[in-house]
Amino acid sequence: MSCDQDAETRHILDCFRDRLKRLVQVEPLLDLLHFLEPDRKDRIKAKFREEGNISAAALLIDEIIHSKNCAQGWSRELITALETVGCKHAAKYVLNSPPEPTEEAENDSCVRLIDLLQLTLVNMKTADVCAHCRALGLLTLEDQENILKLTENQGNIGGARLLLKRLVKNEAGWFSKFLQALEDTEHRELVRELRGEPCNEDEAMSVETVEEGEQSCSENMPVLPPVLSANSSLLSEDLDSSVDSSGLGACANNEEVDMYKEGEEEDLTEDDDPSEERKRDIVLRDYQMEVARPALEEKNIIICLPTGSGKTRVAVYITKEHLERRKQMGQPGKVVVLVNKVPLVEQHYKAEFGRFLKHQYSVERVSGASQLKISFPQIIEQNDIIICTAQILENSLVKAKNGDEDGIKLSQFTLMVIDECHHTKKGGVYNHIMIRYLKQKHQNQVLKKQEKSPVALPQILGLTASPGVGGAMSQQRAEEHILQICANLDAFTIKTKTFEEEEAKTPYKRIARAEERKEDPFGDVIKKIMDEIHEHADLKPLCEPGTQNYEQWVVQKEQNAAKEENQKVRVCAEHLRQYNEALHQSNTIRMSDAFRFLNKYHNEELKTKSSPDEEGTVTITDTERFLFTLFKDNKEKLQELMGKPQYENNNLAQLKTNILKEFSTRERARGIIFTRTRLSAIALCQWIQENPKFDEVGVSASYLIGGGDQSVVKPMTAAEQKDVLNKFRDGQINVLIATTVAEEGLDIAECNFVIRYCLVTNEIAMIQARGRGRAEDSSYTLVAEAGSGVAERESVNEYREKMMSKAIAKVCKMNRADYEKKIREFQMQAIMEEKVKIKKKLQKGMMKEPPSKISLSCRQCSVFVCSGEDIEKIENMHHVNVTPQFSELFIVRENASLQQRLLDYETNGVIACKNCGLQWGSMMLYKSIECPCLHIKNFVVTYGSKKKTFSKWSELPIKFPAFDYTQHADFLVEDSGEEEDMETD
Repeated sequence: MSCDQDAETRHILDCFRDRLKRLVQVEPLLDLLHFLEPDRKDRIKAKFREEGNISAAALLIDEIIHSKNCAQGWSRELITALETVGCKHAAKYVLNSPPEPTEEAENDSCVRLIDLLQLTLVNMKTADVCAHCRALGLLTLEDQENILKLTENQGNIGGARLLLKRLVKNEAGWFSKFLQALEDTEHRELVRELRGEPCNEDEAMSVETVEEGEQSCSENMPVLPPVLSANSSLLSEDLDSSVDSSGLGACANNEEVDMYKEGEEEDLTEDDDPSEERKRDIVLRDYQMEVARPALEEKNIIICLPTGSGKTRVAVYITKEHLERRKQMGQPGKVVVLVNKVPLVEQHYKAEFGRFLKHQYSVERVSGASQLKISFPQIIEQNDIIICTAQILENSLVKAKNGDEDGIKLSQFTLMVIDECHHTKKGGVYNHIMIRYLKQKHQNQVLKKQEKSPVALPQILGLTASPGVGGAMSQQRAEEHILQICANLDAFTIKTKTFEEEEAKTPYKRIARAEERKEDPFGDVIKKIMDEIHEHADLKPLCEPGTQNYEQWVVQKEQNAAKEENQKVRVCAEHLRQYNEALHQSNTIRMSDAFRFLNKYHNEELKTKSSPDEEGTVTITDTERFLFTLFKDNKEKLQELMGKPQYENNNLAQLKTNILKEFSTRERARGIIFTRTRLSAIALCQWIQENPKFDEVGVSASYLIGGGDQSVVKPMTAAEQKDVLNKFRDGQINVLIATTVAEEGLDIAECNFVIRYCLVTNEIAMIQARGRGRAEDSSYTLVAEAGSGVAERESVNEYREKMMSKAIAKVCKMNRADYEKKIREFQMQAIMEEKVKIKKKLQKGMMKEPPSKISLSCRQCSVFVCSGEDIEKIENMHHVNVTPQFSELFIVRENASLQQRLLDYETNGVIACKNCGLQWGSMMLYKSIECPCLHIKNFVVTYGSKKKTFSKWSELPIKFPAFDYTQHADFLVEDSGEEEDMETD
């Protein structure tokens, strides 16, 4: 380093003095600092012996800052020494790359938590924990020797104190590894303490108080601060349910919270005395008790109640009664609550099951985003009530079937609650679970005939606001659909309120029709561009551009072209898809939004072609050059037209009229606007924020979109989603523009108007969206362009809703023998279909074939990428290729939207084809090993003479081997050793 750099380091040491003196390990560090004179070291060592590490570290910093005799380059020596003795956190500060303020604050919270609980933590088995911390890289060899020596001389507590002092000097992420070390050494009670999980009733009450008081203040420091940074391998959700990490709707506004405003004010509120909560029984209304009665008699049922009518509260009551009854009978009880969305796990825990039952029973939640550092079977074993995503349970059931000891069986549960149970249909994960149930039920009948003991099966409780009619066009088909759902869930009956009762609470409904567009020169230019692309690629579309049918046609063309290695058609089809989306946008949002979308797409595509990373060799084809030029030639015309308001679509004007009407005729308006795409949600929000008319009537808008990374729009993080919902609940935001993510299950604060903007799907979605308007005198409006067919499809949905209600009533009145006969027929049909499906899969033979039988090629340029034998799986889901040959084929780009950290891995960049620039996947750091993770949608798979495209790996029936971490780690260690030898030579 230069003199200037040494001077800069002195300045950094001075700036971060207070932070560094707490992070530096003085004693081992001094041995490696050769630039300090011996007498200076002696003074620092004396300070260490007399006053301890912090005072010695402060003196060390002063000596370095004020010393004028340090040899040039001493700053590099200091950084290397800090890294060597395990003070990497301090090294980052010296390098002037400190963590972000939020990350730093979260790490400080973990340090304070260790300090607060030190009296408990020193009782750990120090030698065992020390060994595991060393293995996890939290301690150096010297640290371990010192801790063990102190343990031997001063006892377990003395060694534990030193271990804790050393731990907190690690860089961010140390806390989750420490929890893992405690888990591995069977210190479960200590882990519960650190995670803020109550171990007795008194603690349960105090934690609930913290949750209720702090849940809307995620930016403030909680009472107990178990908050982890983004770099931590354990999400904060695992530590304390009051911490923001759960996703949509996971704060206070959960599915049935609005019941408090429907006449249950006597139930729990946030201001209640926590000491009274334990004594409070769950009181059901008459209609709730009526629908619950068969379940209380241990029968399988489906509860069908409108959104906001208390389905989940009924399920909590049934769960409580079930566990109490089994306890009285001296039998074990185990309840699993299944949800189909990750955010619902936390929502049901905080608002319902955890809130009302955790003072009596152990309640735990598990999802793919927040699995605890113990196996799922252990969680099942240790808790009475488990709330989890259905996929978590299905994965464990598959493991059990395959003989894996980490698997579980349905017989371990006594009650299974299935939320949004209308998704129990072919192809769904709920149905996979229930097929297992039905098979065992059928097998039990055989066992009884053989006078053998049947296998225990859980009671089933299904919850739904609307089972729908499955696209039925007749009343008979609608009844069959309801019977099919009942059969899938093995339901004794389906319980609901009468149609008249539901109708009485339905919001006022109206359809606001916008006039058809008379002129659309902006759309005409886009269609002209599309026609030129059709001609260039010799494509003959079968439907009108701008429609859903056209999108399906062009997607099929792209898939076929990729398999045929016809890059001209493939890239043209991809561009046509973007223009089709722009047409849709210009018909629903502003022309300027559609133009920005197209401009951004072309700029990003051009950037990947013209300026790859230094080692890249991306080439641009003649077709791509034609497409880029075509847009460039028409860009000015599009910009000119988008500035002419007379050509805007009339839907926006109609939407504006409706919003202004709601806010001018209501004392306090609060509503949701549902729209089809994430892009339109964001654009509509900007449109409202930029329009002064809305500001005049007090409109404050924000958008709410999904968290999955599956579109061109950056997804919302769980924290962003939660923040928006909190602000909407508190009234800071009074208009929410949302995609269909907000329609089902997730609780949103009480609204008095709901608008579906140019959006119609099926009757289930209509009922769910309408159910968001729960306030008195609420309205439900459909804004649609005349002649678009949207209003007509809504009428069809209304008709199907009536069909559904009649079908449910008819099924409820069926003769018991006829009902059971029908149910059995459907169940036997489902079992047979499953057998045929499995047989067909086996007949394909691909599962039996080795991975080497397939190969992958780039979907865009058809270059060979790798053989299937080069692919391994991490955690049974991430497909990686770590071969040296593969590393020569791609470049790595940064991608901020990909920065997510889960468990033992993190993704922070994308990998792209060196030849054409197509994104192939992400670069994943797994336990310090860089692993290129492949997304199969970006490749063409060749099997024998056949070529296929897949959207997800699960569609490819080939079993890839598990990632051999030890083997790859050994190889990297050997490789680095050879490099060091070469440097020495």
